[in-house]
Amino acid sequence: MSTTPTVFVVDDDAAVRDGLALLLDTAGLAVETYDGAAAFLAVCSPGRAGCLILDVRMPDMSGPELQAELTRRGIDLPIIFLTAHGDIPTTVQAMKGGALDFLTKPVVGSELLERVRAAFDKSARLREQESASRSLRERLEGLTGREREIMKLVADGLPNKEIARTLGISHRTVEVHRARVMQKTGVTNLVELSRLAQACGLLTPP
Repeated sequence: MSTTPTVFVVDDDAAVRDGLALLLDTAGLAVETYDGAAAFLAVCSPGRAGCLILDVRMPDMSGPELQAELTRRGIDLPIIFLTAHGDIPTTVQAMKGGALDFLTKPVVGSELLERVRAAFDKSARLREQESASRSLRERLEGLTGREREIMKLVADGLPNKEIARTLGISHRTVEVHRARVMQKTGVTNLVELSRLAQACGLLTPP
């Protein structure tokens, strides 16, 4: 999959699509245009870099409906709504759904480009966060249920003897499991282990 940030334009108006494509292409940005939600959903998948410029009123599926569908599919593209039919309820709905901006047609080219670049920055941050989360999940995949349990208790600060009493197992068994947890997760001390457990949601934030 290409990691080049792309501006995806979804609008049923061919003139709008062509105008936006020319503006974005002239600015040196990669752009793909689609005449409706169905065409875009057929090719879009999680992990795409870039942003979405989205019309509100379209046949079959509206912009806000497409926004909700992308959320359901786990596709986290920053969205810039661009419409000639803006109203307060629709704007509120879009922003609550996580839209980055809500602009009205006609839009000043320089303003749109500024918003697109801000969306690219947000997209890059989202991809970094997802990469970090995926790395954390991979570090826990090799742990058994018992090892996860002991990892949580160790990260909570319980000594081996207390963990053994809590789980009804021997002190030596706790030591073996603890060593395996450290080895499998790649941590070298309790501070790193606690941070890993917190980041993976195994601990309740203070």
